[in-house]
Amino acid sequence: MSGRKGPDLPVFGGVPAPEQRIAEQTRTLVIGPYLTGSRATVTNSRTPEARIAEAVGLAGAIDLDIVRADIAPIKLPKPATYIGSGKIEEFKALVEAEEIGLVLVDCALSPVQQRNLEKALSAKVIDRTGLILEIFGRRARTREGALQVELAHLDYQKSRLVRSWTHLERQRGGFGFLGGPGETQIEADRRLIQERMKRIERDLESVTRTRGLHRASRDKVPFPTVALVGYTNAGKSTLFNRLTRAEVLAKDMLFATLDPTTRAISLPHGMKIILSDTVGFISDLPTMLVAAFRATLEDVIEANLILHVRDVAHEDAEAQSEDVLRILDDLGIKAGPGGRVVEVWNKADLLPQEERERLATLSGREGEGGRPVLVSAATGEGIDRLLARIEERLSQGRMQMDVAVRGDDGAGINWLYENCEVLSRQDHEDGRISFVVRAPGDKLSRLRHRFGLEE
Repeated sequence: MSGRKGPDLPVFGGVPAPEQRIAEQTRTLVIGPYLTGSRATVTNSRTPEARIAEAVGLAGAIDLDIVRADIAPIKLPKPATYIGSGKIEEFKALVEAEEIGLVLVDCALSPVQQRNLEKALSAKVIDRTGLILEIFGRRARTREGALQVELAHLDYQKSRLVRSWTHLERQRGGFGFLGGPGETQIEADRRLIQERMKRIERDLESVTRTRGLHRASRDKVPFPTVALVGYTNAGKSTLFNRLTRAEVLAKDMLFATLDPTTRAISLPHGMKIILSDTVGFISDLPTMLVAAFRATLEDVIEANLILHVRDVAHEDAEAQSEDVLRILDDLGIKAGPGGRVVEVWNKADLLPQEERERLATLSGREGEGGRPVLVSAATGEGIDRLLARIEERLSQGRMQMDVAVRGDDGAGINWLYENCEVLSRQDHEDGRISFVVRAPGDKLSRLRHRFGLEE
């Protein structure tokens, strides 16, 4: 596997971002040191091939020049280096022969293991956590997101105070091995890092209060909220764009979306909802990073309905689903019948015809309330069914009523369309108009009073 890169990042003034230029010149070796035997299935149900492919995707998300990706099966991690001495010698020869400057090890390394591997391989070494932090640093766009990523990175770096990339000048953007703001230089001692963390925590309190005010003002608008969740690269942002006609960054890369994005949309019968796009989940995501994006996860926790978007064309669709459900469970959100989670089986357009027909049949057989919806966010297939399902789930508990309105009562007709779901309308010869509407609980009293309906 060589020359593998991710899609281009945005450029500024026609010049690529500094960290992108650095990454493009960084020849990278990806190593997957995965456990074998029974221990492997306990720690991770994915195949080694799928895991190394995901690691390559993570590296490609920040444009690293991936020279090669190798799986290194291990029975038990070595305390000093994680991988065995034989494999280290093999990789050292490869690093020298290919002039590799960065080795990505797809696991969580201790500071000692990281330093020992750097000495043994004569190259910069980062683990999965460090790489994800770098991606988050690149993708965060809001002030809160940037502060939270920096806080997580500082926490990670406290025990790794070794100079990294001494030949590179610190530059704008990322937080880790490719550069970062002056305050977070890796050579800073623990005291300076701790002081910086305290300042960030104070700034975050202020930003969080502001977001709380925004949330409170949004809560005054009586619209139900719907949150999109799913494994990273499952197509959430593409689906968000399809439903809202927005232009949220939606690329075939991991962690394309990191900051909460919300839009108001109308469902087929007029119900208005707030739709929220969220950060993609991923296996082995460190706790510090889950906490760092609490802002996004709060949108999920408080949502009236959660759409679990799955890439059903992916070979590890089931394992990805398990990871997402595990995180939702940690947040106190239960999937299954009677819950507020609806599965959306995305990327139907990438399925073979027989498999697409099989899943379409399955989605129609599931019990009421638990049925998934088969869609393609890219082509629009199944979107109407998805909107109808959202409306169906959110309408549970809303009262359906018959309302007769005079044809010249324009204000009354407008009120119905603005405040209720209009399920049907029939115009009569005598000028009356009959509506069948579905009204939320907080509108029932006004509906009855406005149109003289009995309790």
